[in-house]
Amino acid sequence: MNYHISKRAASLSPSLTLAIDSKAKAMKAAGEDVVGFGAGEPDFDTPQHIKDACSKALADGFTKYTPSSGIPELRQAIADKFQRENGLTYKPSQVIVSCGGKHSCYNVILATCEEGDEVIIPAPYWLSYPEMAKLAGATPVVINTSDKTEFKVTPAQLRAAITPRTRLFILTTPSNPTGSVYTPEEVKALGDICVEKGVLIMSDEIYEHLLYDGAVHKSVASFSPAHKDHTIIVHGFAKAWSMTGWRLGFLAAPEPIAKAIDAIQSHSTSNPTSFAQKGGVAALTGPQDHLPKWLAEYAKRRTYAWQKLNSIPGISCVNSKGAFYLFPNISQVGLKSADFCARLLEQEKVAAVPGIAFGADDYLRISYATSLANIEKGLDRLEKFVKGLNK
Repeated sequence: MNYHISKRAASLSPSLTLAIDSKAKAMKAAGEDVVGFGAGEPDFDTPQHIKDACSKALADGFTKYTPSSGIPELRQAIADKFQRENGLTYKPSQVIVSCGGKHSCYNVILATCEEGDEVIIPAPYWLSYPEMAKLAGATPVVINTSDKTEFKVTPAQLRAAITPRTRLFILTTPSNPTGSVYTPEEVKALGDICVEKGVLIMSDEIYEHLLYDGAVHKSVASFSPAHKDHTIIVHGFAKAWSMTGWRLGFLAAPEPIAKAIDAIQSHSTSNPTSFAQKGGVAALTGPQDHLPKWLAEYAKRRTYAWQKLNSIPGISCVNSKGAFYLFPNISQVGLKSADFCARLLEQEKVAAVPGIAFGADDYLRISYATSLANIEKGLDRLEKFVKGLNK
């Protein structure tokens, strides 16, 4: 039978990060000694008090439907987080709890964009942003950056990209895949242009707690009431609390946008998992003493990996200031990123994500959310691979 596949679905590119991670796991399951730099998830366990809150919710029978946009207790805890940490006042009705940070991003784009609209996306970008724009019928407009500017888009680039059809600008700081962090001054300058031009900002802040070398995170929404009115913040529990599999995200938005997203969610997923939401409450209101320990370990790994990458002939790498990624430049080794990563995995059993997935074919993404021993072994193999190319 010839099945009809919608243009919407047929236009999408599969997630290369998930595909590479799946292949690496399959090779490991077959007994091969694979070092995985692909997955963007912490290697630390979810803090125990969060798991305990979820277990208690299950034991108490908290297993039924909840309001589609989350339980009031969690929406209030999120509003309190924004007030406490970001100086932003949101009513719980402006907060939507979703089935992961990715779900929050998709809901925002679906609620604000339609056929004929344009979404400005700086590259390197998180690989799902352009696909989400296409699913909403909008056109992704990519602004290219490079390691020469620490992968940051400039105000001049943003201003030049805006047209009468521009609906949304996606700002990600700290960045996946590069680890770059915009300074408060840089964030404000981009936000000023969006306010001036009447362009909405989707500010992806899921890595806000993972910062190094004195880097500071300041939300674009916090600069003025006008900035806040133009901003939807997307966030989640995956990175700072190692809750990737819990599928629990959240966003804060102007009331009309929040209501629209609530309506969309009520007809798509309905509520996020009930007992996972109790874990989310514990994550926000409980102790945060795990984070300094994780950051200290990430910082050690980052420094080693950055120094090692820069010691390999033909590879250069700017240091990250946030998240847990490095984005080395491989333009001098003679291979484009997909071929490089395919051969690296086949020959040396090292899984990295090709930069083409993020709109930057001269780079690859290395996640240091794995043990230092794994990083040492994997980068030694990568060095051997690169040196073998030059023979």
